[in-house]
Formats: sequence, C-alpha cells, structure tokens
Amino acid sequence: MIEFKLPDIGEGIAEGEIVKWLVSPGTQVEEHQPIVEVMTDKATVEVPAPAAGVLTETLAEEGEVVPVGSVIFRLDDGSGDEKTASESTPQAAPAAEASVSAPAAAPAALAVGSKVLAVPSARRVAREMGVDLAQVSGTGRNGVIRRKDVESFQPGVAATAATAPAIASSGAVPDQRVPFRGVRRKIAEAMARSVYTATHFTIIEELDVTNLVRVRSQAKELGAARGIKVTYMPFIMSAVARCLMEFRMLNGHLDEDAAEIVNPGYVNLGIATDTPNGLIVPVISNVESKSLMALAEELASLAQRARDGKITPAELQGSTFTITNAGNIGGTLATPIINFPDIAILGVHRIVKRPGVVEASGGDRIEVRQFMNLSCSVDHRLADGADAARFVSRLRTLLEEPALLAL
Repeated sequence: MIEFKLPDIGEGIAEGEIVKWLVSPGTQVEEHQPIVEVMTDKATVEVPAPAAGVLTETLAEEGEVVPVGSVIFRLDDGSGDEKTASESTPQAAPAAEASVSAPAAAPAALAVGSKVLAVPSARRVAREMGVDLAQVSGTGRNGVIRRKDVESFQPGVAATAATAPAIASSGAVPDQRVPFRGVRRKIAEAMARSVYTATHFTIIEELDVTNLVRVRSQAKELGAARGIKVTYMPFIMSAVARCLMEFRMLNGHLDEDAAEIVNPGYVNLGIATDTPNGLIVPVISNVESKSLMALAEELASLAQRARDGKITPAELQGSTFTITNAGNIGGTLATPIINFPDIAILGVHRIVKRPGVVEASGGDRIEVRQFMNLSCSVDHRLADGADAARFVSRLRTLLEEPALLAL
C-alpha cells in the first residue's frame, strides 16, 4: 500500500488546491498515469501514479487546499508493504498544522494537543482578519478549518457546510452555480493582491496605426509563406521591448525583502492569454533580442500550448512587464490591473476606422485612418507619471512608424 504525499513542486510552493480527481477509487491505474490535477500559485499540474496498482482512497476533496507533504491518495500496488511516495521527498509538515487528513479519531474540539487543525491559507487569513481560530468551526475533512470558514466567520455564529438559501426566481432559467476554485480563484487572489498592494495609475494614448496596418498586412503574407501567423502582437512586443530598454524604470519589480527596485537589463514579456480554463500569463524571454518573425512564431506556439493546458510552471515565471490584448474581442479602452509584482502593464485595444487629419504640402486634408488606444497602468510607488508618459509617447512613435523598429 502506497501513501502518496503531495510533492514539493518547487518555487517556494507550500500548498496546492485539489482541482479535479482524474481517477475514481477502485480503478486500476498504470505507472505514471495522471491521478489528480493540482493548482498552485504558479500553474496547474497533473500528479501521476508512482506505480501500477489500484487507487484505493482519495484523502482530499476537489476544491480543498492541502499543504505539501500531506497524503492525498492511497494506492495498492499488490506488494503488501506499507510505504509512502511522492514525486520528490518533501518533509511532512507537523500533523497539527499541516495535515488536512486527520486520523479518524480526531478530537471533536478540532485540536491535536493545543493546536487547531487548519490549512495554512486559513491561518494566514485569520492573522490578517484578527480571528481566533479556536472559535471557528471547520467544514473540511474531520473538521479542518479552511480559508472560506475564516472569511465567513462571524463572532457568536457557528459556521456550517450548508449552502446559502436559493434566491427566488421566475423559474424560466435555473441558477448556475460554478465552484469558485482552481484557475478562477487563483486569478481572483492575484487581482486582489495587485489592487490592494500596487498604487495604480493609468495613462492613455491614441495612435494612428494606418501605417502599422499596412506593414502588418505585408508581413502576414511573408509569414504565411513560412508557415508563421503574424499578428499585430509581435510588432507591439518588439516596440515595447525597445522602449523598456530606454525607460528601464517601468521594467522589473520591487524586491521587498531587500528594499530595492529591480530593473533588469533584459525584457521578459508576460502575455495575458485567454484560455478555456481562464486567464493565464505565459512569458516570452529576452524579447529585446528577437526578430519580429521569431516573436510571431514563439507567440503562436506559446498561446496554443496555453489553450491546450500544456504550459509548464517555468513558462509562467519571470515576467518583467505584461501586455494584455483584448483588441480582437472588442472594447476601445480599459484600465488593466498590474500583473503583480511587475511595475507596469500595457493594455492593447481594438483598431477602428475614423476620419483623421493628415498633413500635406497643399494643406491639411481629411482621410479615413486607422486608430488604436493603448492604456498603460503603472505602480506609482515605483515609477512616476512622467516616466509613463515618456514611455507611451515613445511607443506611439514606433508603432505609428513601424519602419523605425528596424533601426
């Protein structure tokens, strides 16, 4: 019998959320067959079976957050021996603080010795809210206190696992209830952290991208001949990278432990990507040193793997600046939320045709032109408004005259 512990996935990950069990208890599985999807702060990973055998028991529910080192399933490999396994060999946390699978004889008072049973995220939220965990009723397995129990705690009112009463409706269309977990919850946590930590301000610029539309059309034909899909994004990425090398105060992050603002000498762009599982931000490294065609090819590959759920945790780390592009969906303007801990983020919006004034030797004239808005949100703790204004102004110059990107 193998007791499988949640492995140490690395990058300082202390806990993971059980997103989905891929195999039911009683099922015969092969070695390396995916057993469960686990979501961390970095990515969703599939945990495989350490050996062939029968999955006898799952010890965490979908949506439950469990610490690294906790036993999450048991597998009978037919050997008759008792053993533990994990992809790596993390040290099991003390049962009082980390185990969400308490023994069947766990005390009804929710404590082992003098410790209250709670997952780490619940303890963190309790400290932030000033809540005494001893007064909170846990809805997890064997009474373990989960984060939602702390967030919904009201002094003098016991928490229960019951759902909220249904809201009356006309009955024409039933209510839809979607579990708030996995990617959706991680997005929510990241957005809340960014909004309540970084001091946002947004600068907006309108661009006449008529020349960019023309050049991209030509590049699209050249790319198609090589099997490469060329969108507007490689032009924008290239321009952003060149501007960030000039205005480095917008490129990087705050190292709070060292009390230093880190401005790297390279540009790693996080590209916000809409996927069936939610918004994720894969990273393309060293953009400042890559050609437009190379960026187009890498971007297409990365976006497809993101949509297919094949992005690795390493490909979601190390951004120094982020671009979010909803232009192909719609919307003329937005104020994007910074991808914390980046200093800034650029929002790219849809291209529209409008009358525009064109300077000519015989006098100004009105023409049909193509316009696009950019919105750059910046952490005002780390950069000034003038920095952002100069950055966006330079970006406008490069994108209105894309031939300058070759210089």
